[in-house]
Amino acid sequence: MIHVNAPFKYTAIVLTSLLVNTVYAAQRDTAHYPINVESCDRIVTFDHKPKAAVSNDVNLTEMMLALGLQDSMVGVTGISGWKTLDPVLRAGIGELPELSPKYPTKEVLLGADTDFYFAGWNYGMRVGGGVTPDTLTPLGIKVYELSESCIHIMKKPKVSMDDLYDDLTNLGHIFNVEERANKLVTGYKKELKDFQANLAPLDHPTKVFVYDSGEEQPFTSGMHGMPTALIEAAGGKNIIDDVQKSWIQVGWESVIDRAPEVIAIVNYGDVTAQQKINFLRNHSGLKDIPAVKNNRFVILEYVEATPGPRNIQAIKRLAKAFRTE
Repeated sequence: MIHVNAPFKYTAIVLTSLLVNTVYAAQRDTAHYPINVESCDRIVTFDHKPKAAVSNDVNLTEMMLALGLQDSMVGVTGISGWKTLDPVLRAGIGELPELSPKYPTKEVLLGADTDFYFAGWNYGMRVGGGVTPDTLTPLGIKVYELSESCIHIMKKPKVSMDDLYDDLTNLGHIFNVEERANKLVTGYKKELKDFQANLAPLDHPTKVFVYDSGEEQPFTSGMHGMPTALIEAAGGKNIIDDVQKSWIQVGWESVIDRAPEVIAIVNYGDVTAQQKINFLRNHSGLKDIPAVKNNRFVILEYVEATPGPRNIQAIKRLAKAFRTE
């Protein structure tokens, strides 16, 4: 009779369990693919689960992390060149390298053996640039485009929270983690619905100006930028929501004429939110608009103002600011 010692027996059980799980996962993936996913104006076919994914920018990377896709990633791009890496995000990324501090080149993506690139127009890709779906597809790199950014290449409805929900759902489909994605989206929808149900009513939608950056001309969010959806969900109205752009430069005259009651500051980069507020307070043309006169500023971090998992907390912060004199 052969006696098997306990440690060996335990190791054998663990290895057997891992083997069974691996086989099951492979069978599940085989049954799932091929699939078709809509990305802006394209239909992208996936024959298998991406194994070497790269995401660009902090908000897109947080979507990947929220879905637990780190093991399918080989790196990130486009973060430190403009923004300080959030400690929470840094912990989530773990050992994943930042392949490029700003937008990557084709060579950078090929050097990492990338097979999937999650980016957007002006979120890692530029119209007519060297890194686009048209240039990457022949290299074996599938691209999924951030829904909010599709306005740069096609007509689409006004931005809404559905843009975020659709991206998470599509990523879940691409990586065969649909149950995880559906649970996440359902949770976000319920959290927002429950929050809105308990909000004190407003006499009228609060007029809001989104200030991203710029002194000669402010850079702000229009009809198709995520802040418009966040502001409306909180009970406000973006004063630039008649401009059919996502992010755009406007003149200070239009801001003054529309007299915002609250100014939402997008916080990122070398110029701090407080420096932006100080600039607005000291701008002679703005001193009499209600938001500046009444000192009604609300700060949104970049990852809150752009599509991503922190959009719900941004809505909550905006809603509080709209109801605080």
